[in-house]
Amino acid sequence: MLYMLVFVLGLSGNGLVIFTVWWGPWAKRCSADTHIGNLALADLAFVYVSNRHAVGQTSTEQGSLHSHHPLETVHDPQLIPCMCPLFSCQWEGHVEVVVSHLRQTHRINILHGAEIVFLATDMHLPAPTDWIIMHSCLGHHFLLVLRKQEKYEGHPQFFATMMLIGTPTQADNFTYRLELNRNQRRLKWEATPRSVLECVDSVISDGDCLVLNTSLAQLFSDNGSLAIGIAITASKVHAAEAEM
Repeated sequence: MLYMLVFVLGLSGNGLVIFTVWWGPWAKRCSADTHIGNLALADLAFVYVSNRHAVGQTSTEQGSLHSHHPLETVHDPQLIPCMCPLFSCQWEGHVEVVVSHLRQTHRINILHGAEIVFLATDMHLPAPTDWIIMHSCLGHHFLLVLRKQEKYEGHPQFFATMMLIGTPTQADNFTYRLELNRNQRRLKWEATPRSVLECVDSVISDGDCLVLNTSLAQLFSDNGSLAIGIAITASKVHAAEAEM
């Protein structure tokens, strides 16, 4: 806007000088008038060239801003935070490196096999408390999260869920089963695992997991420890594709 104002004033002022000098009769024109006219022409050319340069520079700056703006706002939706609830960890990374992060940084153990038993000790610890283990089978890694928290004040509950360290599409190919078995009593929970790309807090708040109140947890515990049987199976479609 400022460049346009300078251009208009320069054009009108110098144009008026040129008109006055060169439009008058030749007989009355002196050498000073000729010099003034030449200076006005030079000023007019300078104003024109400066305005073109300023407009071009402004356009280039705007183009640079438009081209760099998307880079400033890009956020990779596949970056996930650390899934270990036992530590306050600010790590973020892609799903492919979650297993190595949990093993190297937090020393989380991996249990192998389609069917395993996870023993959660010290169930008497006050809420909130978390137990976590990785389960490797069928070419994938799964994460068992057992959480003790108070959903209602003074009434702690236990929440257990399995999450696939992979995408939601991959998680749909599996079924997990959690089983408690003690004193001729058996309790089973079977569901499709969630992906670690989803938040474990939302899984627990939605109640899409095995939920035990304190009395039920004590019924299946032995000396303050809770043994949870874990079994992972592939869907029929996924199993058929794997055989092919």
